[in-house]
Amino acid sequence: MPRIGMNPSRSKTLDYTPARVTVAVMTYLPNQVGYFQHRFDVTRLTIESILANTAEPYDLLVFDNGSCPEMVEYLVSLNRAGKIDHLMLSKHNMGKLNALYRIMQAAPGDIIAYTDDDVFHLPGWLEAHLEIIDTFPNVGAVTGFYIRQRVNMSSDSTLKFAENGADATRRGLLMPRKWEEEYMDNSGRTEARYQEEVAGIEDIIVKYKGLEAWVSAHHFQVVTPKAVIVPILEEMLTQGWSDQLMGRMVEMDDRMDAKGYLRFCTLEQTVMLMGNAINKEIAQVAEKYGLNAAEVDQPTAVPKLAKNRYVQNIMQRLINFLYKRLNT
Repeated sequence: MPRIGMNPSRSKTLDYTPARVTVAVMTYLPNQVGYFQHRFDVTRLTIESILANTAEPYDLLVFDNGSCPEMVEYLVSLNRAGKIDHLMLSKHNMGKLNALYRIMQAAPGDIIAYTDDDVFHLPGWLEAHLEIIDTFPNVGAVTGFYIRQRVNMSSDSTLKFAENGADATRRGLLMPRKWEEEYMDNSGRTEARYQEEVAGIEDIIVKYKGLEAWVSAHHFQVVTPKAVIVPILEEMLTQGWSDQLMGRMVEMDDRMDAKGYLRFCTLEQTVMLMGNAINKEIAQVAEKYGLNAAEVDQPTAVPKLAKNRYVQNIMQRLINFLYKRLNT
């Protein structure tokens, strides 16, 4: 059949210019039972905290990695309402690294603010991240939640900068105890395991051009220049695809460090980890900023079981196994 008429868009120009920053969220909710029973509300609060607490101009991109129909319907409704600018839906779970690569490729902004779907974003979070990127030299990654163990992980270039490039440096046990407790709660660590992991590690705060930042960065919530992260992922995916469901995130961090990029954390906590259920603290913070979040009641049997040393040992072994699998 011959073409009828001329496409009216041929002579028009775009009226859309991407923001400098693309905020990108990867979602995954295969079902709503067991581990994922409360995860829908966690994901919802992740997105709502971004929408409510981000003043800096941005485009919101969401990549769904093979979720159940309920999650897909929720994301589609946000897209239709104009709250999600770019929505990418995968029928299958393509693995975290493959999905991350496609997110970074598709993001239209020069700066990509990536987050997993279990992170609450506090007011001013994006501005604080961008201030570090725009002030410090050669920044590859900025995160908003400080983790002491990460000082000794993927930080060689940043440690050299602390010695030779920073205007001033503070060292010691500087991390607030509240942050340590929050990290242990959300990562399933016991006090004993945590203390073993951080033994001998000192916190380092560097100052450059009047701005301070922690020497430490991770990958489950990170703001990074697109020109930095995309080539690294291309190196890791030489065939364009990985057959691993999870893992290799630390390798990504190591490659960034090896290229000489600096990795920091905002001086003040600008995001909060939520895990797979909303606790009392997160519910209170959400309410403070006008967001609805119902605290999940913990079964009364859990505290009793948790006090049993035999059960503790089994749980700790399971946690150690899962942590190594998910973070290597």
